[in-house]
Amino acid sequence: MEKEIIKENRKKKVNDNKRFKSNPRLIMFFLNGSKRFFIASIICSLLVTTFELINPRIIAYTVDTVIGEENKALPGFLQSIVDGIGGGEYIKSHLYIIALVIICVAALAVISRFMFRMFNAHGQEKLVRNMRDTLYRHIIRLPVKWHNENQTGDIIQRCTSDVDTVRRFLAEQLTNLVRVVILIVMSIIFMLNINVKLAMIAIALVPVIILYSLFFHRSIGKSFQKVDDMEGRLSAMVQENLTGVRVVRAFGKESYERERFGKANSKYCNMWVRLMQLLSIFWATGDLVSGSQVMLVVAFGAAFCVRGTLTTGELIAFISYNALLTWPVRSLGRVISEMSKAGISIDRIRYIMNSVEEDNATDPREADMKGDITFENVTFVYPEKEEKEETPEEKDKKKASEDKMKAAREASDKKDAEETPENKELIKVLDDVSFEIKAGTTIGILGGTGSGKSTLIQLLDRLLEIDEESGCSGRITIGGVDIRDIDRKYLRTNIGIVLQEPYLFSGTLAENISITDESLDMDKVKSASRVAALEETVEKFSKGYETYVGERGVTLSGGQKQRTAIAQMLLRQPPIMVFDDSLSAVDAETDAKIRTALRERSKGTTTILIAHRISTIMHADMIIVLDRGRVVERGTHDELVAKGGLYEKIFRLQQPA
Repeated sequence: MEKEIIKENRKKKVNDNKRFKSNPRLIMFFLNGSKRFFIASIICSLLVTTFELINPRIIAYTVDTVIGEENKALPGFLQSIVDGIGGGEYIKSHLYIIALVIICVAALAVISRFMFRMFNAHGQEKLVRNMRDTLYRHIIRLPVKWHNENQTGDIIQRCTSDVDTVRRFLAEQLTNLVRVVILIVMSIIFMLNINVKLAMIAIALVPVIILYSLFFHRSIGKSFQKVDDMEGRLSAMVQENLTGVRVVRAFGKESYERERFGKANSKYCNMWVRLMQLLSIFWATGDLVSGSQVMLVVAFGAAFCVRGTLTTGELIAFISYNALLTWPVRSLGRVISEMSKAGISIDRIRYIMNSVEEDNATDPREADMKGDITFENVTFVYPEKEEKEETPEEKDKKKASEDKMKAAREASDKKDAEETPENKELIKVLDDVSFEIKAGTTIGILGGTGSGKSTLIQLLDRLLEIDEESGCSGRITIGGVDIRDIDRKYLRTNIGIVLQEPYLFSGTLAENISITDESLDMDKVKSASRVAALEETVEKFSKGYETYVGERGVTLSGGQKQRTAIAQMLLRQPPIMVFDDSLSAVDAETDAKIRTALRERSKGTTTILIAHRISTIMHADMIIVLDRGRVVERGTHDELVAKGGLYEKIFRLQQPA
């Protein structure tokens, strides 16, 4: 019951923290900075519509009144212009005036259309830039936990393909929506003004077009969501294979990975084919209905002309207005179908934007980072994944899966009930861990895989959080200040961490070492490299510190990457240094050389050494031994060997025969 309450509170907290509770709100947020361009493009679009509506009236007046014998009047403002230049008789003897007017109106329409496209282009490019910048700024501030739960390839796909889908919808469809509505309304008004019966025939099929567009809307949305999700999985697969290409080749798994990608790609391709088939039916149906509507208008219009209830000029104007009506109605259907795609993409982007960034204390403090570090009764359980926003289709699929597993869960309940408390404790990564690191001392942490060594460091740097709602407890202090009250940036700036598998960026060796110092001071770079036992290696490179390091440091060996990461950290000279098994890839002689140089250079610095190799930590001021998330032994090397416990056993196993 308590677990359910905690889960409900977490869900409520996530929902309360949502910045964007609807897609329109998110769109308006992204439109900041580009809104004025889209408004200007809409105004220009309305001008294009106005000019397109004028020309059919001018042509009808010319055919019926100027050339023919009918006495048809133009709309008020146009008739006053005609009367001002001499009336219909004068124009009849100077037909070039009509040609000039039509050309001028067409030219104004062209200029308005050019301005529309120009403002629209400016607006959509600013929109895309704003979306990408905002998403990137937000993503890099999201917790490490969130990144662990979401595949990199899928995140990239949301920030590229989905952003482009939203751009196309806003720039190509939504900006035309006002113009489409105006064209539909004005065309219907002009057609009713020409001939009511023929207008009713033309309008009769408009609801049919709108209804089948709405019918296809849901199906297109479902199909596009499946395609979009599959594209994200495909992108994630490609990203994983490209970054892990050396592992794939080392194990000779090229054929397996190629086949796996081929199956996923075929599935993705088939999904697109099914979506295109659906869209083909949609547009073919539209062509059939629209063609039928045009055919009826022409047929009945000709009949009305024969009967004398419609003039030739009016029929020409009516057909022109019908063309202006048919295209907007079809466009309205396109807007509805594109809205299905854009809605899914906006939902996927909104999931990212609604993910809660790392929070900071209300009144963050800057503690004395040269003070003692204390872990007080720290218990940590990896929290469950936060629930993503689910679509109705995902909910249905999830429910079906749960129904299938219901019997299996009921069968396992009895076994779970018999599970011992001791076994249940194994799910804890850390269990009531307490110890103190005196300022300026060196502490070694030893433990097997999964004992919680790296978790301790991630908690210290607040990459992971002690979340009491997730079943965690305890606190960590530096200089007597709880790290949750310390400004995150200040905390991480003063804690240097070297990981077992460091990540190097594409660039030169010097750029990677000085990544935390934009000045690129080569004296500092060389000094840090000397302590990290990297200088001799660099001198063997033909380009020295200008040697290009490939993506993830693929051009360097494991030991060279670790030493480069050590040099990175030493350049900052933080008051707290953490080595998370970061000497595992170097030989014993280099290991000893680095540790000696570190002791000489880092006097007064609090150093935490995590290792599997006892020779790395044996000279530490204090050594902590972790086993299954608990501190089982602590003391100096000699004290622990004398105890004859786990540490002594590992020490004996690592001694040369």
